[in-house]
Amino acid sequence: MLKNLHLFIRSVLIAIIDSFYPLFKRFMPLQTFRYAACGGGNQVLNIFIYFISYNFILKKEIIHLPFIAISPHIAAWLIAFMITTPIGFYLSFAVVFNGSYLKKRIQLFRYFAVVMICILLNYMFMKLFVEHLHWYPTISFIITNVLVTAFSYLSQRNFSFRQKKP
Repeated sequence: MLKNLHLFIRSVLIAIIDSFYPLFKRFMPLQTFRYAACGGGNQVLNIFIYFISYNFILKKEIIHLPFIAISPHIAAWLIAFMITTPIGFYLSFAVVFNGSYLKKRIQLFRYFAVVMICILLNYMFMKLFVEHLHWYPTISFIITNVLVTAFSYLSQRNFSFRQKKP
């Protein structure tokens, strides 16, 4: 039953995404397009969940736990992260890199490891560009996103969801 649901969801997502591919065929291979579509959609969902969590669920208030207080912007990020990371993994293994020979638990561990590195890279690049090079934050954010997305794509393709060479 779950396998049938997975196959149905996968086929619908691929059909929808691939229907837009002819517009981008000249610019990128299909796998890169699928990665951009899935990652972009997941990023939009991430921002939406962050916004709703921060403004309406947490109401911009500090979360007081027994041993720590968490600021609302960090708590909202954690909520969004916990929802979109599994979705991102599913989209990556089911839609983008669906030919991997690795076991799902290995893919999940590697995916999460790459995500953690990406979080660290985001932090380091933003610190470097804004605080040390004194670049505008928006430009720094755009450049950081390009660099981290390129790293993430190559890492997921060649490490997390490795496929046998033809």
